[in-house]
Amino acid sequence: MVRSVLEEMRIRSLGVIDDAVVELSPGFTAVTGETGAGKTMVVTSLGLLLGGRADPALVRIGAKSAVVEGRISVPAGGAAAVRAEEAGAELDDGTLLISRTVSAEGRSRAHLGGRSVPIGMLSELADELVAVHGQTDQQGLLRPARQREALDRYAGGAVTGPHAKYVAAYRRLRAVSVELDELTTRARERAQEADLLRYGLNEIAGVEPRPGEDVELAAEAERLGHAEALASAASVAHGALAGNPEDPEGVDATTLVAGAGRALDAVRSHDPALAALADRMGEISILLGDVAGELAGYADNLDADPLRLAAVEERRAALTALTRKYGGTGEGVTAVLAWSEAGAERLTELDGDDDRIGELTAERDALRGELSGLAQALTDARTEAAARFAEAVTAELASLAMPHARVSFDIRQTEDPEGVEVGGRPVAYGPSGVDEVELLLAPHPGAPPRPIAKGASGGELSRVMLAVEVVFAGTDPVPTYLFDEVDAGVGGKAAVEIGRRLAKLAKSAQVVVVTHLPQVAAFADRQLLVEKTNDGSVTRSGVTVLEGEDRVRELSRMLAGQEDSQTARAHAEELLATARADG
Repeated sequence: MVRSVLEEMRIRSLGVIDDAVVELSPGFTAVTGETGAGKTMVVTSLGLLLGGRADPALVRIGAKSAVVEGRISVPAGGAAAVRAEEAGAELDDGTLLISRTVSAEGRSRAHLGGRSVPIGMLSELADELVAVHGQTDQQGLLRPARQREALDRYAGGAVTGPHAKYVAAYRRLRAVSVELDELTTRARERAQEADLLRYGLNEIAGVEPRPGEDVELAAEAERLGHAEALASAASVAHGALAGNPEDPEGVDATTLVAGAGRALDAVRSHDPALAALADRMGEISILLGDVAGELAGYADNLDADPLRLAAVEERRAALTALTRKYGGTGEGVTAVLAWSEAGAERLTELDGDDDRIGELTAERDALRGELSGLAQALTDARTEAAARFAEAVTAELASLAMPHARVSFDIRQTEDPEGVEVGGRPVAYGPSGVDEVELLLAPHPGAPPRPIAKGASGGELSRVMLAVEVVFAGTDPVPTYLFDEVDAGVGGKAAVEIGRRLAKLAKSAQVVVVTHLPQVAAFADRQLLVEKTNDGSVTRSGVTVLEGEDRVRELSRMLAGQEDSQTARAHAEELLATARADG
């Protein structure tokens, strides 16, 4: 299967490195050098390429910025290639170029396949390309929470399936519980609100306002208040139009207009223009008659009853009182009716709280039951995976000169009266289930299993962590692994076995190891030496690929601190021969 390979990195002005190129093997590359030579800058550089935090303190003194460039071959159609192309990156014959620049002021820029991209894009690609395992990662794996995550990652679909269902049920239970708590803890406030709404709705219902009633009553009150003046004006106007029976000699408008009409009708046949005026005069006569009739009816029907006026004013006062209380920023009765409608809806909602509380309580109980079943499924899946994982790590430890060590998992739950029922008892639960997971080590027969942080020495802990990483590598799709001195505290035969295991791992993945152990470096397909110049910097010539006699000399230095020691040289040659024989 074609996999991604980190082929080369160029590092400029980073820490002690002035300008250097690191050429990596597709198999096992060991990076060696004296303490302080800059080996860890390889790890730091790769971290920057993978979207790690940019620290301006890493920029070499006197330089404006540090630059790290990487060349990675990625298979066409692979997840990394697809994601890079989606981001606009261009691949050069299956090669992806990544660069990261960090200025002395702290600004950071990233480029992917010739295109500027957010730093977060590099982090996304990191999950598909490289896994970094260093001493910091070891310390992280000492925490039970990280050990549970590691076990879940190893278990794969057996855990991720029920875990996804568990998380969905857990989140819904949290939401239901929050709403239920709100309804029950605020019951008094909501009851008071309901009482106020009922009072207001009853008050409005007692008055029974009609839409537009306040406008109609205002007009009626105006009319009733001026009834006498209105009647007198209508009477005078009627007399002017139709005449006053009590004054037979009086002249009225209807009579005058009728006379004018007759005069025009007498001669209308002689001139069409005058005939048109005669017609209009007839229309005026008809209109005057209609207005005169309506004036007579208005005067007869005008209600001047003071009792009616008092009733209207009383009704208006009642409507005004409602408007002041419930009108808000609206207009009159219209706003009161709007408040009444909204209040009735809110009261229905509040009155339904008891029903809602019942529904939520039933849903909560059902979700707790569902969560119990899913938590049990998670526990069962983790228990099964833990047995396989522990067996695989124990087998790896046998290959790392710890043949009698045994690794196991302690999967336990904490009782909690408020928890969910699992295994017939209530236990505490959280977003990851009910299990507390801890990796245990019994380093030799008869020793009780203890947490690895307490049960292993420094060298044993390094081997346990390496065994864990090797087991993970068998299930992890990441094609490149970088180990930063995970062999610290190990020596002798155990170091040889570590080198042998890393070489075996390199048959299925690219492995880069920063190491100080010659036993580990001897198993590498390629060994890189990092050296400082006299001024304390690492230049382009300071990172070299060791071959033949040069590699023997470096291994001799790592063995005895002396490149020319004949005993060390013999030992170095023996290590190389052993590694070649294993290969």
